[in-house]
Amino acid sequence: MTSNQVVILAILVIYLVLNVAIGLVLGKKKDNEGNLNSEKKYFIGGRNMGGLILAMTTMATYTSVSSFISGPGAAGMTYGYAQAWVAAVQVPVTFLVLGVIGNKLALVSRRTGSVTIAGYLKARYKSDVLVIVTSLLMVVFFITQMVSQFTGGATLIQSITGIDYKFALLIFAIVVIIYTAIGGFNAVVITDTVQGLIMCLGTFLFLFFVLKAGGGLANIDTGLQENLPGIYDNLTAVYKPGTLLSFWVLVGFGTLGLPQTAVRAMGFKSTKSLHKAMIIGAVTCSFVIVGMHLGGVWAGALTDGANLETSDYFLPYVIQKIMPAGIAGIFLAAPMAAVMSTVSSLLILVSAAIIKDLWRTYIIKDNEVKVERYNKNVKKVSAIATGVFGLIVAYLSLDPPDIIFFLNLFAMGGLECAFFWPLIGGLFWKKGTKQAAVASSLGAAITYVYCYYNVSLFDINAVVWGLLVGAILYFAVGKFTCKNGLDEEIIEKCF
Repeated sequence: MTSNQVVILAILVIYLVLNVAIGLVLGKKKDNEGNLNSEKKYFIGGRNMGGLILAMTTMATYTSVSSFISGPGAAGMTYGYAQAWVAAVQVPVTFLVLGVIGNKLALVSRRTGSVTIAGYLKARYKSDVLVIVTSLLMVVFFITQMVSQFTGGATLIQSITGIDYKFALLIFAIVVIIYTAIGGFNAVVITDTVQGLIMCLGTFLFLFFVLKAGGGLANIDTGLQENLPGIYDNLTAVYKPGTLLSFWVLVGFGTLGLPQTAVRAMGFKSTKSLHKAMIIGAVTCSFVIVGMHLGGVWAGALTDGANLETSDYFLPYVIQKIMPAGIAGIFLAAPMAAVMSTVSSLLILVSAAIIKDLWRTYIIKDNEVKVERYNKNVKKVSAIATGVFGLIVAYLSLDPPDIIFFLNLFAMGGLECAFFWPLIGGLFWKKGTKQAAVASSLGAAITYVYCYYNVSLFDINAVVWGLLVGAILYFAVGKFTCKNGLDEEIIEKCF
């Protein structure tokens, strides 16, 4: 390990330790505020997020290793400006999610006492089958997505320090598991806020040093035409229309169905906080996503990356070439922040799905003795569950996939297909029945997985077919089964 690598590793270790300390200390302080029970504090943080925290945790949860490593790396090594243009569709995600479902979902979750997305679905549809189906699908796709994030975090540490991949994975896993398991939702959103600010700083540093190393845009343009001859090809020459449609669905409006972003809408303090978060989130998301991908394109002028194994190694390689060791360590904290914020959010939701939505609802039920024991030990049991799932994901990440980007997108597509129509239809369509929700969730998920491996029609991603089938099932079954209207309690609480 070189002296520069030692410096970078030291900065990353300090950053990781600070995240644990900040998450645990401030998370504990937040937990001591208010009189809510342990379950609501652990899984939803007492519904007291202000605008800045809501914006940053939503943005940080959505942006991941793909936003900082795989996407910009692919732009610099292969796709050029086309990748940056396509990535720009992600810019309004925070504004879209909070604007479309934020206020409505917040009101309904408060009326029904829901602290998880599955809890909302149970209150809206009164279907045990739906809760079990969506909870299990959530766990499966979350594990898949977390494998990509654990792999990204470990690969990042390995590529910049030279230490063994397994040891790097161990470092990353221990840090994330500790502050998520012990701190709960409050620790997650507080560290998300810190990490969101670090992402903005990292994006600025990246753009600055790429422009400096490239000698300005004119010189960068010359280098790009040498390393990426098709840099100014039309967008459709790089991505076929079906691929473009798929990407706009997958990382655009389809994100309304992601439970990890939707649950943020259940935890803010007031409408003022929501409106503030929509503006802050849109600005920061725009800067980070566009800035990183644009910088990734420009970095393609500095090296052709021919000796790199995959595009996942492109950015760490470039960073070490153009930044002083201390600055490089600060920058590399940004993609590490993106990875950690996504993983921590997924871990807490997996724990909620198992402990709250399945174990509490269907094992403990209304047994007074068991309920009392559950309320007393919910935080401890949830922490154990979070830790166990974290270790399972770490184990599955020992043999990583070749390109993290595709594994992450596969998991996103599966989650959107499983949740989009039951969630969005449930909020805005009064004829959506439990039969419609179950049929849509299962049908869309099965269609998605089948088409992902077996159908390649017009280069359209399986998520489009999954959401299309889900829509047909939801509205057709809903129309057929909602003959006498919904239960009066559902109408009162959910509309």
